Amino acid sequence: MGLSNLGIFHTVIGIVAIISAIISLIKSGKINLDTLAGKVYFYFTLISSLTALGLSSVKGVNPGHILALLIVILISVAYFLYVRKKGNNGYRLIENFFLSFSFFLSLIPTVNETLSRVPVGNPIASGPKDPIIGTTILFILVLFIIGSILQFRKQKRINKNYITF
Repeated sequence: MGLSNLGIFHTVIGIVAIISAIISLIKSGKINLDTLAGKVYFYFTLISSLTALGLSSVKGVNPGHILALLIVILISVAYFLYVRKKGNNGYRLIENFFLSFSFFLSLIPTVNETLSRVPVGNPIASGPKDPIIGTTILFILVLFIIGSILQFRKQKRINKNYITF
């Protein structure tokens, strides 16, 4: 696959983060930082995003680097809200959205890299502009929107008995 040692490490860490997010979403309906899966998602996504800054097929800053930095910001703010703004309140809405949005954003390069490399020797997609990649990302976007609406509704029901913000 032509991966460097950093690329292999980044990929393994990223896969664990994605699996952890999926486990948390299935069990809790959100990426729940109170659970082991949620904590693994946070830390492994942080590591994966930071190692992405050392990966590039071109010199200088590229869209992948910007995406990685955005993900770091999103999960950092979500973690800050989780730690500092306890309780069932409006901050949970932001926390839930930022963690879900970071997960969606992390799937964009994941889809591109996976479909452009697998199966080895005869990848499914020819590159980032291949229609299969766009279609897959669009499908994931629709799932993200539906999931965000469901999370918002669920959290609003939980918050109903609490003062928000």
